[in-house]
Amino acid sequence: MIEPFDHEYFMEKALQEAQAAFERDEIPVGAVIVVQNRIIAKGHNLTETLTDVTAHAEMQAITAASSCIGGKYLKECTLYVTLEPCQMCAGALYWSQIGTIVFAASDEQRGYQKMGTQLHPKTKVISGVLEQPCSDLIKDFFAKKRSLN
Repeated sequence: MIEPFDHEYFMEKALQEAQAAFERDEIPVGAVIVVQNRIIAKGHNLTETLTDVTAHAEMQAITAASSCIGGKYLKECTLYVTLEPCQMCAGALYWSQIGTIVFAASDEQRGYQKMGTQLHPKTKVISGVLEQPCSDLIKDFFAKKRSLN
């Protein structure tokens, strides 16, 4: 049983966003941004829908969170995302000064760590929360894509 307001609870919400992306035939990555145990923003990949390479889940969530709080700095916020951010998203997260990033699955090929991208020095990072279901969703998506080709 998932207890409310812990990392698993909020990652489950991000996973729901990833599932919405999957259903839209988008790479299934989902994100939510939380402040004081309240979700203030959510997003999922929309790169195909919007024909925009920058429309990653994190970018959608950052924009929504900034709008919600009326400012560009997210110092008191936590981002929950189902896949390790890429270098583009890590750069945006750096500039937002996000307080904490919690991600589920590592991206061994395109993740910010592999690419050597830096986060803001005050940003805390937690990884591996609900890693298996988030990783499985991405693997299922790409397996489905390969079977169609």
